[in-house]
Amino acid sequence: MTVSDVVELEGHIIDSGLMERAFTVVMELGGEFDIEEFRVGTSKDEESYCRMRVIAEDEATLHPILHELHQSGATLAAPTDATLEPAPADHVVPDGFYSTTNHPTDVRVDGEWVPVGNIEMDCAVVVEGVERAPDGTVEPTGDGDVTAETRVLNGIGEGDLVVTGDAGIRVKPPERPRDSSGPFGFMRGGVSAERPSASLIRDIAEAVAETKAQGGHVLCVAGPAVIHAGGGPGLARLVREGYVDAISAGNGFAVHDMERSMYGTSLGMDVETMEHPRKGHKHHIYTISEVIRAGGIEAAVEEGLITEGVMYECVENDRDFVLAGSIRDDGPLPDTITDAVEAQNAIREQAREADLVLMLSSLLHSVAVGNCLPSTTRTVCVDINPATVTQLLDRGSAQAVGMVTDVGTFVPMLAEELLE
Repeated sequence: MTVSDVVELEGHIIDSGLMERAFTVVMELGGEFDIEEFRVGTSKDEESYCRMRVIAEDEATLHPILHELHQSGATLAAPTDATLEPAPADHVVPDGFYSTTNHPTDVRVDGEWVPVGNIEMDCAVVVEGVERAPDGTVEPTGDGDVTAETRVLNGIGEGDLVVTGDAGIRVKPPERPRDSSGPFGFMRGGVSAERPSASLIRDIAEAVAETKAQGGHVLCVAGPAVIHAGGGPGLARLVREGYVDAISAGNGFAVHDMERSMYGTSLGMDVETMEHPRKGHKHHIYTISEVIRAGGIEAAVEEGLITEGVMYECVENDRDFVLAGSIRDDGPLPDTITDAVEAQNAIREQAREADLVLMLSSLLHSVAVGNCLPSTTRTVCVDINPATVTQLLDRGSAQAVGMVTDVGTFVPMLAEELLE
């Protein structure tokens, strides 16, 4: 005796590698497959279609196969409604809850596909606008539209209707273009170990400019190395001229940036001459102390204490910034969010607004922001350490493309390409 189910794959399933992944998943997890129908798109815009029966010895073998196929974008040929279970308590999900990917997702409720809002990986899906009968069926309450959205664990309330299992869920991974067209065609290889060149910088600049021309939002995730390596003035120009709409960073980045404004140093090192002035090691703490005395970054700018730099331009041009604290922070600055949950929520709001994200030499913050991004958000990661991009990919941010290079060289070149 064997058990089976039928799944469908649609889109550019050959170019994107979905067909290959589907076959591999079935075989590696102990199943077999039978292709019942296969249509190949014969032009650049024509999509392909595959109807495949998945066969296994028992349900215990079949279920993990279907789960993995579903996460990659396959759907059951005969979809049913999603199963909704009430959360047993605040911050507690029902057994077998569906854990989201970062791909666009729909859930089927009362026979209709409902898009999941604020998509983010490793979250639960909560459905509102319906009520659940004792027999498990659901129907609209009549009080408004049926909606679904992702919720992190601390956002789950007792009684929330949470999607469980894999039935009635449709995942739509972004498809790889058939050619090198589009603003990211030049970096389809994932991680580039090349030094920055005029052509690569120009392509990234074009992507940023295109995003802004379309009314999009650019978020920059920046580490202290941006300032320490000499990229601060270039990033400040991008903020001032409106090419960067928001900054996501930590306490250290802001302190380095304002220390440069006040003393011309970063962690006591003169960023122009690379020399260490006498007692320069105190500048870091002096900067924090003076900003605290002023009452915060905005007050320090208004007082004339801070007269240039990234944080100065954020204040002067009303650009959003989030400084998330860590256990290693000196001070910290009054603007640094020291509550971890509050910091996560602030980063999450920035991520939801972003259409393009520049990640500059910050492994910790790049992974944190990457975890909040849907797979449709274009992401460029620049770091001297290739492990930063590798970890992004390992954590599920497959849309991230990277350049392995010195950020102190990259940022001024990008600013020059965009502004001059």
